[in-house]
Amino acid sequence: MRAQRTPAELLVGLDVSDDAAVYLVAPGTAIVETLDFFPPIVDDAYASGAIGAANAMSDVYAMGGEVLFGLNIAAWPEDAPLEQLQRLFQGAIDKVAEAGAVVAGGHTVIDREPKYGMAVTGRVDPEHMLLKSRLRAGDALWLTKAIGTGLLTTAHKAGAVDAADLASAIASMVELNRAAARAVIDAELHAATDVTGFGLAGHAHEMAERSGIGIRIRAGAVPLLPGARTHAEAGISFGGLERNQQFFDDAARVRFAGLDPATKALMLDPQTSGGLLIGVPRPHADAWDRARKTHGVNASQIGEVVEGSGVTFSA
Repeated sequence: MRAQRTPAELLVGLDVSDDAAVYLVAPGTAIVETLDFFPPIVDDAYASGAIGAANAMSDVYAMGGEVLFGLNIAAWPEDAPLEQLQRLFQGAIDKVAEAGAVVAGGHTVIDREPKYGMAVTGRVDPEHMLLKSRLRAGDALWLTKAIGTGLLTTAHKAGAVDAADLASAIASMVELNRAAARAVIDAELHAATDVTGFGLAGHAHEMAERSGIGIRIRAGAVPLLPGARTHAEAGISFGGLERNQQFFDDAARVRFAGLDPATKALMLDPQTSGGLLIGVPRPHADAWDRARKTHGVNASQIGEVVEGSGVTFSA
């Protein structure tokens, strides 16, 4: 692929590869642009729309921005009920409205497998932009949502998940990262990403590599969704988890010190609409505590940033 000329206004693009593209449009104002879509992972069409919208908007929040509007991206089988597609769109519209934004349009194509997502446009002050590359040694590492959505939704497809556990997973996936992002900005933090398809281990690796530092995570401190460990211990496997295991279960990237196979699988579990992974410098710890309480953000301190390289998980 030939290199392209990058305008100075493109603050974050392919060469940086963060959570979203960022383009400066005026002093103090930049546009944040992202898109994401995938096949539904739960049966309920309304919930699928809400999950798809929350997941797509998450990248804007991971950059420290606010959502302005979204555009639907959908693929729908010709013989599938249109009423279900309408319910899916309604779930997305309601979730985007919760974000203080609007669905402004979109495009649907005919396909054998349903798929849904959004292109999302947001706004950010470049001075407060969050980047994966801004972790520094001494930062505390925080996570704002429990993990396990990949394992639970895969178990759901097999008809093996408890209804209450699935409900907890759906509630987590439809929860916006908006409040968490506002708390991060209020505390004047600068390093964050959202935990999605690469799992906690993979996204921690991205932050460590781009910041040029090391990360240590205590697996026992990582919050888990109800039922997630049960399915990890049962040995459930699926494509996304297997790809993460193949790529990140490598001592040069991520080291798992004394972790049992189930815990390792949880740390590698691909997430949908996961939480923010945040670096908190020591001088900002009190401000972060206050901001979390102000915005009602539940978060767990799971590790720390250290000199060196790579990610190390311990029990």
